[in-house]
Amino acid sequence: ERPEIDRWILSELNTLIKEATAFYEDYEPTKAARAITTFVTENLSNWYVRLCRRRFWKGSYEQDKIAAYQTLYTCLKTVAQLGAPIAPFFMDQLYRDLTSVCENDASESVHLALFPQVDESVIDAALEEKMHKAQVISSLTLSLRKKESIKVRQPLQRIMIPVLDTKDRAQIEAIADLVKSEVNVKEIELIDDASGILVKEIKPNFKALGPRFGKAMGQIAGKIKSFQQEDIALLEKTGEKKINVNGNEIILTLEDVEITSSDIEGWLVANQSGITVALDVTISPELKKEGISRELVNRIQNIRKDSGLEVTDRINIEVISHNEMDDALHANEQYIKDETLADRLIITQHIDNGTIIEFDDIATTIKVTKI
Repeated sequence: ERPEIDRWILSELNTLIKEATAFYEDYEPTKAARAITTFVTENLSNWYVRLCRRRFWKGSYEQDKIAAYQTLYTCLKTVAQLGAPIAPFFMDQLYRDLTSVCENDASESVHLALFPQVDESVIDAALEEKMHKAQVISSLTLSLRKKESIKVRQPLQRIMIPVLDTKDRAQIEAIADLVKSEVNVKEIELIDDASGILVKEIKPNFKALGPRFGKAMGQIAGKIKSFQQEDIALLEKTGEKKINVNGNEIILTLEDVEITSSDIEGWLVANQSGITVALDVTISPELKKEGISRELVNRIQNIRKDSGLEVTDRINIEVISHNEMDDALHANEQYIKDETLADRLIITQHIDNGTIIEFDDIATTIKVTKI
């Protein structure tokens, strides 16, 4: 059976085929183009390819690596076929570049190939919803890191996420390991949305309210501003809330409001698509050491690449001593050696013909020698 990440992207691909076909049949090429763009940038490039980097670059050409390449090939070929009506020259080039080396019986041109047909059996709405949560949580966490200028290589202790119900909790628990790896945090703490730890704030979305309610918009906005924490929680949980204005019952939806959460001391908070993420931005000495080790691994891997070493070549590493770095090297020596395929990691006072590296407040010299 295919890995879950492959089943997800193929589900999204068939959803795209379904949507793009409907848009073309309705003479809406702009909407088709936007759907293709969203799939390629958000799902294929920013998520699938990123998560499968190790699968693509691992040494042996075995089943998992083959599955990753075949899945990516299927996505790119299908995108070429779907995009052919609106980008005829580029998509034809992409199609021919792909099929000329893989398919002897492929059409000479994408414009002579059959248009893709949706396979409904591949579409898994629950899997798409679960992975969408992983994308949103990761995006929010990475945006908070950027706001605080904390590099992704610097591990952080935890993120805190309010959950609305048992289904929400189960979905996030299922993708927790994926998110932790992607955003480099140690723990994900799920809390009851009514716990009171995170204080929600709500304000009217006038762009949505105006066209719907006209002159009554002011009174409705006043009602929204008076919502208490339990009112906000109910609206987020059910997706709607009834209010009474001048004797008339009105149903508000999440599109009619903007809900945010206040930052709490030592944490940053962000919201998107009904999901709230609080990031613990406190960096302990242990986390700092691990961050230094990850930076060193990155620099050593770059030196390996620049030196023309093969992926499987084993090395010895020499590093000039630095006060802020030495403790990190001792604490995470095995991790560094495992990641860089090093047999020995030596801290020394002098190196000839090494590579000077700098990051944060650290400047040192590294020498990599092939064994």
